[in-house]
Amino acid sequence: MAHSSPKSQATAPIYVALTGNPNCGKTTVFNALTGLRAKIGNYAGVTVERKEGRLRGLPPGRDIILLDLPGTYSLSPKSQDERIARDVLLNRLPDVPAPRVIVVVVDASNLQRHLYYTTQVIELGRPVIVALNMMDVAEQNGLHVDVPALSAALGVPVVPMVASTGKGVAELRTRILDLVYREQSTTGRGLMIELPAPVQETLTPLVQQLRSLPEWDGKVAPETAALLFLSDDERDESSSSVPVSLRGAVLEARSKLGERLPDWRAHLIELRYGRVAECAAQVVRQSEAPRETFSDRLDRVVTHRLWGMVIFFGLMALLFQSIFVFARVPMDWISSGFDALGEWVQRLLAPGPLNDLLVHGVISGVGAVVVFLPQILFLFLFICLLEDTGYMARAAFIMDSLMSKVGLHGKSFIPMLSSFACAIPGIMATRTIESPKDRLVTILIAPLMSCSARLPVYTVLIGACIPDKRLWGFLNLQGLALMGAYLLGVISALAVAWIFKKTLLKATTPLLILELPPYKRPVFTVVLRHMWDRAKLFLTQAGTIILGINILLWFLASYPKDAVMEARFEQQRLAVITNALPHLAGVSEDQLTREWEQWLQTATTEKEKWQEQMSAIEAEASAEKLRHSFAGRLGHAIEPLIRPLGFDWKIGIGILASFAAREVFVSTMSVVYNVSSAGDDDAAATSLAKVMQQQKRPDGTPMYTTLTGITLMVFYVYALQCASTVAVVKRETNSWKWPLFQWLYLGLLAWTISFLVYHAGRWLGWS
Repeated sequence: MAHSSPKSQATAPIYVALTGNPNCGKTTVFNALTGLRAKIGNYAGVTVERKEGRLRGLPPGRDIILLDLPGTYSLSPKSQDERIARDVLLNRLPDVPAPRVIVVVVDASNLQRHLYYTTQVIELGRPVIVALNMMDVAEQNGLHVDVPALSAALGVPVVPMVASTGKGVAELRTRILDLVYREQSTTGRGLMIELPAPVQETLTPLVQQLRSLPEWDGKVAPETAALLFLSDDERDESSSSVPVSLRGAVLEARSKLGERLPDWRAHLIELRYGRVAECAAQVVRQSEAPRETFSDRLDRVVTHRLWGMVIFFGLMALLFQSIFVFARVPMDWISSGFDALGEWVQRLLAPGPLNDLLVHGVISGVGAVVVFLPQILFLFLFICLLEDTGYMARAAFIMDSLMSKVGLHGKSFIPMLSSFACAIPGIMATRTIESPKDRLVTILIAPLMSCSARLPVYTVLIGACIPDKRLWGFLNLQGLALMGAYLLGVISALAVAWIFKKTLLKATTPLLILELPPYKRPVFTVVLRHMWDRAKLFLTQAGTIILGINILLWFLASYPKDAVMEARFEQQRLAVITNALPHLAGVSEDQLTREWEQWLQTATTEKEKWQEQMSAIEAEASAEKLRHSFAGRLGHAIEPLIRPLGFDWKIGIGILASFAAREVFVSTMSVVYNVSSAGDDDAAATSLAKVMQQQKRPDGTPMYTTLTGITLMVFYVYALQCASTVAVVKRETNSWKWPLFQWLYLGLLAWTISFLVYHAGRWLGWS
């Protein structure tokens, strides 16, 4: 079918909105129409995702953009997601053009419930298409929907579909093109319910005022818009959708209507439900008596009080295993790849600031970002599978009774569990939580769950400070210390969540009212696309911030330069080379260095002794350089702050350096104490632990006592020593306010609890 369009349409994209209830298959319809080519960002000023894609199969010059709106049950919003969907349809967002056509995706197996929202959208007066999805599920349930009768009752085109298999997608695309390029009247078909007299009398003057507003574009039926403005609950902060010049009249009308008909909102809801029930009864025929579905039979086991918990924890164990263990292999590959790249660049470029910046700043910074990618992919693979199969709603139902005791939603459990592997995927997993306050509380407490990056810190501190003893013959004291660190994080997270829900983010314990959608087969291409979208967002948006922070930390640890000190260590290096290769005495320094590199590649017996000497010089030079750097000076500067915790300036350098990532503490302390990092990580950690045991305070007492080790472990349980987490929280909250608050409150908590532990330990005589 050929379609013509004005020239103006060739330059300005036309928007088509896809909307519908949650779990109606809307995203599957969107992916089928756009060919999985979607652009994802955030709506201006909020954290709600904006997902849009170009309708595929169009010739150049014709751009029809499909906007996938958040799932919503009504045009009277109860959450930020629903508010965004409502404001897009009412053309109240300045950065989103008014949609030319609205496609309402409806679950054919739950027609009556979905028609409530559908009738509200139709009343807006814009061209509407109803995509009657999941026709196969309806047939399996013995339901027959009379599509022509439904179209006649609603007054809009209805397209039967099975989007997961592609059935009906071509017809829907054709319908969209027909309506997009057809001259349309936007006067609307009027309200589909008969209003009570008091409501009608109150609504009439509002409609007249709305029609007279110069900024009113007329693309939404004024009767419907005025009714929505009137019906919005002012406690939901929805007044921003009402034109400024109309807000006073709306508030006055609400007050007067409340006096005449106190329960008028509930009455309007009942009228609409009655209307859609009549419509559904006319167009839906039950071919046989309702029978128990496969989902019902499976739910008897999956949501069972005992077996439901067993299945849930089994799946969570698999999820945790995938993030914590299965992702380790590709993470090691990525880490090794970046290490090899750094070594190649180091050999390629002459020694100097540029070499140091690229190797230790840029490449190390990018590697610190990309290494988390396998965990992100595994997490969202499981989340997509759980959501697409319908199990995610069951998981929230199962855990809600436990999480509600601290004021959290049942859906907070999975992000908290994921944070044991890494807070980054855990924080990103909070997107499944509808309530903004519950989601924010979960984000704020996620770093308290001890992530895998803390494990190297715990390992070296336990090895240096905790005796390798057994209690009662079978409990290892070091193992108990490690378990205690993890338990402390969990208990603290729940306690902080309870405090936040009672104070800063005060809200009643949320009631878990959710729909248990039927189980269905996930669409593998959609799952893969979702994983890729999340990975791309993580790398492009959070990654740039992390890279900048790593470069800053490199600068602080590398400057200022001390020419005298560098010349002294260079002479020591040349002396080692000359002693190892006496026949080269008198040659230039450049030639001496080249001959040394070649000799290391060919010599087999004598080079180990000279390499050890060279490594010792390099370690001492790195330590001296760090001591005199800006980071070292900062360590001395913060020493008065951390001295009450039993820490010195050297530990202060480790704490400052570990803001890039917690595990950096180990490598930093290796440099500070001149410990060679050659060999595997376990050997390096063991060597560092032995050196730390030998450290003394100025008064000659041991630096790393059991009490010092426990205090430092407690500090790392609480402190947000992770630039990646800060960057991701900024991305997820769309503001610097919450990541800064999170960093400050966790820092204060870390200092306070560590102070109490250290001084309580001293009082008990542990020192």
